[in-house]
Amino acid sequence: MQVNSLSPGSADALLFDLGRVVLDIDFSKAIACWAGHAGCPPEAIVARYVRDEAYRLHEVGKISDEDYFASLRSSLGIGISDAQFLEGWNAIFAGEMPDIAELLPRAAKQLPLYAFSNTNRPHVDYFSKEYAGLLDHFREVYLSSSIGLRKPDAEAFDHVVAAMGVPASRIVFFDDLAENIEGARACGLTAVHVTSATDVGNALRALGI
Repeated sequence: MQVNSLSPGSADALLFDLGRVVLDIDFSKAIACWAGHAGCPPEAIVARYVRDEAYRLHEVGKISDEDYFASLRSSLGIGISDAQFLEGWNAIFAGEMPDIAELLPRAAKQLPLYAFSNTNRPHVDYFSKEYAGLLDHFREVYLSSSIGLRKPDAEAFDHVVAAMGVPASRIVFFDDLAENIEGARACGLTAVHVTSATDVGNALRALGI
């Protein structure tokens, strides 16, 4: 991560991805759950699972949970119920990222915090309750399933920047995926690629937080 473009006073707002930036994600837990219900080895599901068009449509709220699970039932070749799919789907949340519970309230004392996540309705329902205290530090959480737009599309970043009411150049954005970092930078945001547990803290220190 490069923090040389960050300095005290160089930002008016901070924008955080949620998965693997604020909330730890372990997708192997979903695979293990589904395999257990289906009575097959996890490797068989891993080999077939892809983030396909149905996945993307689910993230922008264009298809129902039932339709997405039906597509998984077909693509994975397992005959488990919607309830069993949902159990595994929500099992991926593995707690908070290291130090984030200390970093967010500290940052919120100096700058407004926002979040922008590619996610879906079942995950929103789950993490909004399980991590309500942590998410309270954000003034607003922008969700792909609610706004109908997803990262790294320019339209998605432009929508969020406009909603925040802060110039793109004065927003520092944190995300774990390179394509989202590139998309944010193309839209004028300063972006920090989060690849380790220390990256957020280092960036905040560079900002004087």
